[in-house]
Amino acid sequence: MKLLLHTCCAPCSVYCIEHLRGEGIEPVAYWFNPNIHPFMEYKARRDCLIEYSKMIDLELIVNENYGLRDFCKNVSNDIENRCKNYCYRVRMEETAKYAKENGFDSFTTTLFVSPYQQHDVIKAVCEEMAEKYDVEFLYRDFRVGFREGQAKARELGLYMQKYCGCVFSEEERYQKQIDKDQERFYRKKGENIR
Repeated sequence: MKLLLHTCCAPCSVYCIEHLRGEGIEPVAYWFNPNIHPFMEYKARRDCLIEYSKMIDLELIVNENYGLRDFCKNVSNDIENRCKNYCYRVRMEETAKYAKENGFDSFTTTLFVSPYQQHDVIKAVCEEMAEKYDVEFLYRDFRVGFREGQAKARELGLYMQKYCGCVFSEEERYQKQIDKDQERFYRKKGENIR
């Protein structure tokens, strides 16, 4: 089986690649993540994946597309549903399309390893893209290996990101701190919290 593995980052790929290789499947990693911002975060994740692929002798295809402007245009009207309506969709469509155009039998994604992702939504988008591009979608629920993969990634010294990818997910990461800082600021000013 010739499998194209959409890869969001090196740490998330650790368990997925080991699991697939354990099944006798040698995946080809595919980097296409125009939802990751700012650029230095995008670069850190991409470059770490490039180095990791060399470490484990994994073929990697890099589809270079930082994509900030397209991301902003496509999510600005519905930020709360950006993952479902844009981030998952644009990445899985490009992956399925690339798989079909380049002779792959199937595709899947490392996004299925994270307990923080909308698993069922990603699966539905993958199924839709498989049908649209007439290429098989190989479904695996990799979440069982999330902690194991993260631990191995730390042992290897891989760059460990602190948020999903886009600036809004980074904001969500800090939301409790933002709220506390805002509350403290208004208390000091003697004003009511908005």
